[in-house]
Amino acid sequence: MGHPMYRIRCVDALDDDIAETLADLHQLTFFDAAAVPQFELGAWWLAYCNDEAVAFAGVVPSTYARNSGYFSRVGVLQRHWGRGLQFKLMRAIEARGRRSGWDSIVSDTTDNPVSANNFIRAGYRLYEPELPWAWSHTLYWRKWLR
Repeated sequence: MGHPMYRIRCVDALDDDIAETLADLHQLTFFDAAAVPQFELGAWWLAYCNDEAVAFAGVVPSTYARNSGYFSRVGVLQRHWGRGLQFKLMRAIEARGRRSGWDSIVSDTTDNPVSANNFIRAGYRLYEPELPWAWSHTLYWRKWLR
């Protein structure tokens, strides 16, 4: 049996079924470590293996970095780790950002070396925002889109 095939789709989070799927995946990947995002804001993607949603990601316009998107969440079910899904979801977000005319995508990680290494692999660099928005030990990431 080969590797599973994944499809990544931009989804309509105003659809009740999609919003429920996003909330379920958020609970299964973050447990109670992060507040459930407002899925009606921004753009959201689901990664499917066959017909099962196994990962998600979202981006909203950044309120801290000028003309940039904020990569707000990404979660991958543990049994699908190591298959490059976070990387593929990042690529989808960057493509949307370019189409939106954004200059960059920003994000942050806290106590998550795996995610931080994914940002590095995807071409993100550490930076210091003028107005840090998270914890004192949070790492801030930016990728220029032009």
